[in-house]
Amino acid sequence: MLRWFQALLPREDNFFRLFDAHAQTLVKGADALRRMLDGGTETDHWRQTIVDYEHEADDVAREVLFAVRRSFITPFDRSDIRGLTNSLDDAIDQMQKTAKVVGLYEQTAFAPKMRELGDVAVECAALTAEAVALLPDMRRNHERLNELTEQVARLESQSDTLYDEGMKALFLLHRGGQALDFVIGAEIYDHLEKVVDRFEDVANRINGVLVEHL
Repeated sequence: MLRWFQALLPREDNFFRLFDAHAQTLVKGADALRRMLDGGTETDHWRQTIVDYEHEADDVAREVLFAVRRSFITPFDRSDIRGLTNSLDDAIDQMQKTAKVVGLYEQTAFAPKMRELGDVAVECAALTAEAVALLPDMRRNHERLNELTEQVARLESQSDTLYDEGMKALFLLHRGGQALDFVIGAEIYDHLEKVVDRFEDVANRINGVLVEHL
């Protein structure tokens, strides 16, 4: 009965604009992350670019949480809005953490598997942005939304394999010495793999919204 009553009330669609803006910071952040992993003299530029997008995402997140407090009618449950916002923010935050490690250790060269993990992050970001854009009409788009979240889950599984392969190659490269280089490389791999994990968290949140509201 409550759901039927809510359907009759005017809906606050500004949330969907904010979700989309938030998702776009992930797309831009993932692109900058991948470019950073090309290394070379542009590494620091792209590292700082990721930080800038993280700040942009924080601004969007604050606006969403403020809108939750001031809005009488929301497109779906307030707890789901907060959860989706937090998971989107966690994804760009994890990119920023990766960039921070790269800057801390002054890295300008990256292993092939690191770049492949960056490619996976770019794919996940594009899928996430498409999924978020479909939320305003989730009933009609539920099949495509399910497909998108399943694709993200498959990419997360692929990232686990890339992580394992990258760590093995890193170990073989440094097992005769250069322990510090191994530690730095391992930390970067860990952060990159977590970037993809955070995208899966977003996908899971979207699935949760679908379950609750279809």
